Amino acid sequence: MSGMERIRTFTRDGLVFDVRDEGPIDGTPVVLLHGFPQDSRSWDELAPLLHRRGFRTLAPDQRGYSAGARPRARWAYRGSELVADVVALIDQAGLGPAHVVGHDWGAVVAWGIAAERPDRVRTLTALSVPHPAAFVRAMLTSRQILKSWYMFAFQLPWIPERLITPDGYGYRALLASGQSADRAKRDLEPMRDRTRARGALNWYRAMPFTAPRSASRKVRVPTLFVWSDGDSAIGPVGPALTSRFVDGPYTYEVFRGVSHWIPDEAAERVDELLGSHLLDQS
Repeated sequence: MSGMERIRTFTRDGLVFDVRDEGPIDGTPVVLLHGFPQDSRSWDELAPLLHRRGFRTLAPDQRGYSAGARPRARWAYRGSELVADVVALIDQAGLGPAHVVGHDWGAVVAWGIAAERPDRVRTLTALSVPHPAAFVRAMLTSRQILKSWYMFAFQLPWIPERLITPDGYGYRALLASGQSADRAKRDLEPMRDRTRARGALNWYRAMPFTAPRSASRKVRVPTLFVWSDGDSAIGPVGPALTSRFVDGPYTYEVFRGVSHWIPDEAAERVDELLGSHLLDQS
C-alpha cells in the first residue's frame, strides 16, 4: 500500500486489525499502541495535538481488541506475536520507520519493537511501563509484586471475564486507580463481549509463553520514558532501573500528581515532551 493512502485495516496470519489513521496524510508517522483494558480511543486527547504538529497517527485496536483478530489460544498472545502485528502495520501502511508510542501493555509492545526491530522505529516513547527487564527486577527486589497481584489473578479461567465489566469489580478498580467515570465506562463497555474480554486478558495469560531472552534485550533507538508518581500499578523501582537497558539517547520524565492513565489525564504534557523528542528525529 502507498504511504499516501489511508489505512483502515491491516492483516496478519488471517487476522484483520482495525486502525484509526488520522492527521496530515503526508506527515511523519506515529504509531500509538494502547494498553489494557483500553483501545485506540485512549489516544483521543493526544492524537489531535500531534496532528497540529504535522504528524500522522496510526492507532490500531490490537490483538484481542479488534473483532477480526481474537484468536482463542493463550499462546497466540505471546510477545513475539504482538510485536510482529505492529511491524505488519508499519510495513503494510508503506510508511517506513515510524515513531512508536505505547502506554501500559502498549508500552511493553513498543519496548519489544524497539529492541527487536529497530529498523522499523524512529523513536520510542513508553508511558507508564518500564523496560520489561527492569520490571522483572523490580518484581524481585521491591513491592512491585504486590502492586501486580492482578496479573496473577488474571490467570484464572472465566472469573476475570465476568469481573471486567462496567457494572462489575473492574469499574470500581479503574475508578480507584484514578480513571474518570466516563472513561472507565468507555473502556469497559466493550468487555461485555466475552470474546473481547478473553482476548484482552490473554495478554496476561500469555506471559509464561514469552521468551525471557527477548524481554532482556537492550534498546538503542532514541527513547523517552514517562512514569507518573500516582500510578497504583507501577512503583518507582522499575522506572529507575530502566536506564540500564537503554544504550541510545534516553530521557526519563516523572509526572507528579498524575495517575496511571497518562494519555487520558496528561495529554498536553505528553505532547510537549513529544514535540522535541519526535521532531529531533523526523
